[in-house]
Amino acid sequence: MYLGFDTSNYTTSVALFDGENIFQSKKLLKVKCGERGLRQSDAVFQHTVNMPEILAELEYDSFKLKAVGVSTRPRNIDGSYMPCFTVGNSVANAVSKFTNAPLYTTSHQVGHILSALYSVDRIDLINQEFIAFHVSGGTTEALLVKPDKDEIIKAEIIAESLDLKAGQAIDRTGVLLGLTFPCGKEIDALSQKSEKKYKIKPSMKGLNCSLSGVENKAKKMIENGELPQDVSKFVLTYISASLEKMTELLIEKYGDLPLVFAGGVMSNTLIKNNITNKFNAYFAKPEFSCDNASGIAIYAYLKDNNDK
Repeated sequence: MYLGFDTSNYTTSVALFDGENIFQSKKLLKVKCGERGLRQSDAVFQHTVNMPEILAELEYDSFKLKAVGVSTRPRNIDGSYMPCFTVGNSVANAVSKFTNAPLYTTSHQVGHILSALYSVDRIDLINQEFIAFHVSGGTTEALLVKPDKDEIIKAEIIAESLDLKAGQAIDRTGVLLGLTFPCGKEIDALSQKSEKKYKIKPSMKGLNCSLSGVENKAKKMIENGELPQDVSKFVLTYISASLEKMTELLIEKYGDLPLVFAGGVMSNTLIKNNITNKFNAYFAKPEFSCDNASGIAIYAYLKDNNDK
């Protein structure tokens, strides 16, 4: 068994991987009504409280662990750091030392990519170049992913949102509408009730997009008394149009590489349908698109077998 830990900004996650099957346990962090996020100190506290509970939900023999994996940073780039990841790192180090299982560290982003590949049965893509979109509350990035001997995969940012991130736009709109943070599921459900159709011209700078305009427009729509379902659909259509244009431009530049979409925003129905109608793309299944430790457990498996 391979054990993975991920303590991102809003989810405490652990997962087991036996080489074929994933067993997950995770818990969302609590955000007070009306607030748009958590301070890092609050996230660290909640992770610390949650960890014993979610570990207890997984049934495993600690002495049969072959390796432990943990995400210690948001991305595999210099200066990438968030205090919340120290909780998972501390527990993973303790488990590793207690069981004598090797410890492998990677980034939250690599975990997202690997869990997405696993969920669509395409782990084999780690052996070639492909384009991965990581779209969540803190990230809206397109990555050129290549095989890497030491890190399994290496991801280079080739396009991104230059300001507001897609998940931020969704959550901020949801909070203005009185929804519970994080607001993705409720915004998704509301948008499906709207009969409006919006034609969006994305704001692009080269391969990059700008999403700041969507928040301002959503505020005006709410102030003007437009229906929550219409505001929700507008925001999602705007984000979708931006991602579609980014994808189109990336294909023009990099060719017809496999496309993989990961991150919590990519579980959205409207966005997924729009992109799959235009492009041959792989989307992580919902349980593997939101924050989870599955990709980290898979990383430990791949590293352990790669190092032998």
